Order: sequence, then C-alpha cells, then structure tokens
Amino acid sequence: MLRQRYRKILFFFASVLLGLLWWEIFLPRIGLKRLVHQTRNRRLRQTAVRFHNLAVSMGGVLIKVGQWLSARLDVLPPVITEELAGLQDEVKPERIEDIRQVVELEFGAPLEALFEEFVAEPIAAASIGQVHIARLRKSAAGDEVAASRPVVVKVQRPNIEKVVETDLAALRVVSRWVEWYKPIRKRVDVPALVREFSSTLYAEIDYLNEGKNAQTFKENFLGVADVIVPEVHWSHTTRRVLTLEDVRAIKITDYDAISAAGIDRTQVAQRLFDIYLKQVFEDHWFHADPHPGNLFVAPGAVQEDGRTGFSLVFVDFGMAGKITPNVVSGLRELVIAVVERDGARVIKAYQLMGVLLPGADTELLRQANERAFERFWGKTAPELMELRQTEAVEFLEEFRGLLYNNPFQLPENMILLGRALSILNGMCTGLDANFNLWQSVIPWAEKLVKAEVGSQWKTWTNEAVDILRSLAALPRRTEAVLTRLEQGRLEVRSSDLSRQVQRVTRSVNRLTAGLFFAALLFGGVQLYLAGEVALAVGLGGGALVAFIAVLFART
Repeated sequence: MLRQRYRKILFFFASVLLGLLWWEIFLPRIGLKRLVHQTRNRRLRQTAVRFHNLAVSMGGVLIKVGQWLSARLDVLPPVITEELAGLQDEVKPERIEDIRQVVELEFGAPLEALFEEFVAEPIAAASIGQVHIARLRKSAAGDEVAASRPVVVKVQRPNIEKVVETDLAALRVVSRWVEWYKPIRKRVDVPALVREFSSTLYAEIDYLNEGKNAQTFKENFLGVADVIVPEVHWSHTTRRVLTLEDVRAIKITDYDAISAAGIDRTQVAQRLFDIYLKQVFEDHWFHADPHPGNLFVAPGAVQEDGRTGFSLVFVDFGMAGKITPNVVSGLRELVIAVVERDGARVIKAYQLMGVLLPGADTELLRQANERAFERFWGKTAPELMELRQTEAVEFLEEFRGLLYNNPFQLPENMILLGRALSILNGMCTGLDANFNLWQSVIPWAEKLVKAEVGSQWKTWTNEAVDILRSLAALPRRTEAVLTRLEQGRLEVRSSDLSRQVQRVTRSVNRLTAGLFFAALLFGGVQLYLAGEVALAVGLGGGALVAFIAVLFART
C-alpha cells in the first residue's frame, strides 16, 4: 500500500516535469514560443487542478503540501497558488475501533479506564488526526468540577507516521529531479524548501510539541483577560494523543451568531488583528494556523454601552512560528516604511530580513514599492476588489521583468507568517467590511518608531560615553609617545608604517572632532539652561556634526 502510494506521487511529478520540458524547453526551440506563451496559464491551472484532486484522493501529507504550496507566492505563479488555496484539510474520519486502539496502545490501558465518556463521532477530521469530545474520570481530573467539564481529545490516525515518511521520501526524490531543471534551479533551492517543509511537518505530528506550543501561547497572554487558551491535560497527552480543555464558543466566521450575542464585530476584527501584531512584535512567536476552525468568540458581560463584551479563543497549536531577531528588526522597519510610504526603507527591511536573493534589482524594486504605494495605499479590501482590472494589469505589466525574475526567497517561518496574516486579513474583512489594514497598523508603527528612537538614543549615548573615555585617554597616550620620542626610545617598524600613520591620523582626527563635540555639547546645554533655546539648538546641531565626524574617524 505504501509502495503504491510512493509510486503514485513520483508518477504525478514525473509527468509534470516531462510536460515542462516539452512545453518550456523543446517547443520554444522549434519556433513555437508564441503557442507556449498563449497556453501557459491554462496548462498551469490544469496541473494545479490535477494535484488538488490527487491530494484529496490520497490525503496524508499531500493535503499539507498543497496548503503549503498555496502560500509559496515567492516560488509559484498566482494561477497555481489560487487553485491550491481552496484545498481544505478535511478528510473521511477513521473508525472508532482504530482510534480506540491508538489511544490504548499509547497509555497501556483500556479507553474506559482513561475517560468517563468518549464520544465516538469526531467533531473534526483532518489528514493527520481527528478530534473527539470526552470527559475525564474523577481520579484523573482531580476534582468533581473538572471531571464534569468536557475535554477535546486529538488522536493521530493509525500509521500516519509511516505515511508521512513515505510521502516525504517521494518529495525528496522529486526535489532532486527538479534540480536538473535550470529555470527552477536559478530561482529557488527546492531541496532546502523540502527540508523546511519536512521539519515543520515533523513538529506538527508530535502532539507533545503542540501541547508545549499551547502552553507557550498561554504564558504569553497571562493576565490578558480577553484571550482564552485551553489548558493541556498532560496526564492524558503523548506524542500521538493530545487532551485539552474544551474552550469552544461561537465560530469566528458565524457572523450572525456573533451579532445576535450583542457583540460588535468591528471590535472583534480590530482586537484579533492587534493580538497578532502583539505576537509578532512583542512575543516573536505566533499561532500560524488562524483558520476559522481554530478561532472562536466567547461572549462576556454586558458593558455600559449595552454591547456584550467578548474574549477571543485560540485552539490548535500544531503550527507555530518563531521570529528570529533579524526578521523582527526587518518587520519593524517594514511596518514603519509602509506607514511612511518609503520605498527605499522597504528595501532596507527586506535586506534586514535576508529575503532578497543575490543580484536582485533593488532600484527597480524600490520603484515598484513606491508605485504600489501611490496606487493602492490606504485602500480597504473591498476598495481593492473594486479596482479596475486594467489598473492591476498595468501595474503587473510595468514590473513584469521584476516579477518574472522574482528577487525573493522566503524562509519557512516567513511563509507561515505571510500565510497567517493573509488568512487573518480575510477574516477581519469578513467581520468588518470596512476593516482597514493600513489604519490598524498605524498605532503599532507609532509605537515602533518611539521604541526605535529610544533604542537609537541609548546607542548614541553609549557611543558618546565610549568616545569621551577615548578622549580622556588620548592626551596621556600622546604624551607617552612624545616622551619616548624625546628619549630616543620610539621604535618604527617599516612594514607597518602605513598602518601606524593611518592610526595616528585617525587618533588626531578623533581628538579634534571629539574636542569640538564635547565643547559644543557642553555649550549647548548651558545655553539651553539659560533659556537661549535658538542658540542651544545651533550648538546642538554643531555637536551632532562633530559626533558624526568622530564616528567616521573611527572607521
């Protein structure tokens, strides 16, 4: 069965690659380039549909692969990603007898000894596992109140680990095949992408890891009253079985039920977006799968304005992303750049994050960013949908060369974040048709700018202290050199003469500029205290110039 599955995956991708060779390599060489160009989108869409059907029929990892590929906007053309975006991880559930066997093997005890009640019909079934409602036994729950509350039990499908290994083995072979196809090899490191995907998937099928993720998320929102995260029942959790507190409420896409509960959907959208920005910029760790089945709205107390308060409920932490320091810095820069509509600063953000490929045309990319700001900045999702198709086509045509050469390759966590924010934007727009992503980002941008200024001021202060220390030591060092010269004890090494001269020159430059800096800064402070603000600002500007001169003299 597994061998047949392996062959089926290889056969599909072999046919895709052979088709590429025929259409993209052979036919253009015999003068049919125009035909190839005219049929390209139709052929790519057909390939995506074939993969979609294959994934649905086979389940397992292929559904995950399809969802992952749908987010790879840096690698695949929109005609493919749009088709795969509709691939849902919903498959036929396993028989309760098979699920019982998995649970009993994991705990070495009958199902009835572990749970007071275990509902046979699952509430959700996905490619990796399925979820059942249950109740713990009193002895396991610790008290009668806990025992009376339902829990959700997530159980892996039988043999799923072998299925995962089989599918990944086939994908590794395919990645080596793709390496021979130069147009793809030039644009993307496919084996590296498969390794990233494998790492993410292995983490997802370890339910102990998911339990730890839930715990991390709960700790990050400790004391935040309007965020609910389920408690993990570790006594009933293993690598293949995860037991959590049942915290389900109104599904976040059940708009009628949310409104019927008296909850302001606009507030829900704004709060949801704020929570994600906190995860990115403060926690540097985020819930990477915010699809409608994983988010709920729990009604709270009625407020003074007559509206019902609410809490946002997060479940399913199998996919979580960690943001590295360089990406955090880049994202901060990007948010500020977008709010300020600064195309050059956007490029700096890309460089900080390390997502630009070598040889990327940064000037053309800057122009594309600035043109995008001119045409699309500030528009809500409905307004963007109402744009004339010709306007979007004109923009794409203008920067066709840039898009074709694709200057980006994104790491896995950036892909997870991009996918999460894309889903989130759609969800917020569903809650509030007038949700404006740009306006929602501005308060965070202001906060980031303040933090940036504070951080830079601290850096400058530390630099100033270092420079002043150096200035204090320079006269003593200069005197020591002159003394040795007078005594005839100054040694000169000819091989290092040029370097020594440069060092002395820099020292003199630093001393001169540093003395100006200290004098101007001191004078400016005294004038400011005396109420001469205009003169103080002038001297302060001079001190800044001298300080910059000191910095350059050090390099």
